Amino acid sequence: MLRFFVSLLLTLSFLQTASADVNIGTWNLEHLSVRPNKDFQGIAKVAQKVDFLAVQELMNEEALQALAKELTRQTGKHWSSMASHAVGRSSYKEMYGFVWRDDVVAYEDGAVTYLDRNDTFEREPYSARFKSLKDGTTFVVATVHILYGKSQADRASEITALSSYWTWLKDTYPGNNQIMLMGDFNTPPTSPAWDNLDASAKPLVLNGASTLSTTDGKFANLYDNIFVSKHSAIKVNSVQVFNYPNYLAMTHAQGRDRVSDHAPIFLSADFSGGSASNASSQPATTRPNPMKPSAASADSGKNLTLAIRGNKKTMIYHRPDCPSYNAVSEKNRVEFGSAAAAEAQHYHLAGNCH
Repeated sequence: MLRFFVSLLLTLSFLQTASADVNIGTWNLEHLSVRPNKDFQGIAKVAQKVDFLAVQELMNEEALQALAKELTRQTGKHWSSMASHAVGRSSYKEMYGFVWRDDVVAYEDGAVTYLDRNDTFEREPYSARFKSLKDGTTFVVATVHILYGKSQADRASEITALSSYWTWLKDTYPGNNQIMLMGDFNTPPTSPAWDNLDASAKPLVLNGASTLSTTDGKFANLYDNIFVSKHSAIKVNSVQVFNYPNYLAMTHAQGRDRVSDHAPIFLSADFSGGSASNASSQPATTRPNPMKPSAASADSGKNLTLAIRGNKKTMIYHRPDCPSYNAVSEKNRVEFGSAAAAEAQHYHLAGNCH
């Protein structure tokens, strides 16, 4: 009888621990847009294996909304999404996106595109803070699509700059060491270009490959990954390159045509050792998506003495307490009644605002 109760307690303890896990994914979905040959049903069938997905190579917000809608249809649970503004130096631009299951994850705050003062990145990284509704802890997700360029040297400069970006993430989200940097790095984790970041962060995938080769069942390059702090409280329970063509019974040629030339990286992690949200002691509620503010939140800023000030050239906005509030030139200045109103127009908070 004693053995039975000990076994029962151990089983309950395991179930409680497992229930705190949040499944996170990152996937370059290769020019994700709503078009006849893009298999949103197949993409959603794979994506529903996680509670949260970071998307690279998003071409428009409508495609991300379509993915969230299909995920909601397939799972019977509501999914939300948010996207960055389009980034890129040339006429070719991409967006970043996040999509998540509302009963597991909630947007917390801090959605922002990196203010790349040195103009190092072709596509500036995008980040935001989220909350696990399983235990109230918060975590930060940053995503990037590194320029492929003409040679490894073209990629190395952006990889090297990720060390500064990592420092910026820690300064932007103080008190939260549960930071994950994920995406398509177009560089294997063994490259010397990672030396600067190596002191602070580590890749979770060291073996295998994530890009589809021309041979079914074989993969070519380990370009996709997830990096976490070497001192992070995140407990990683599993991480894998998910073989989606095999799961969807597709050839690699079909996968590249209908889904992507990249396989996703899936992570199962427990954040309970990290920072709890200030609201974690309250009943779990989902904060508004900043890209879709409610009418009440949009109106709430009308009584401010000073308006939110945006820069229509950079699509960045500043609160009155931000250091660069008065630095926005009059010709580029646009004012909003609230931060929510600015974000609804795809403006993003300046990186030096805390």
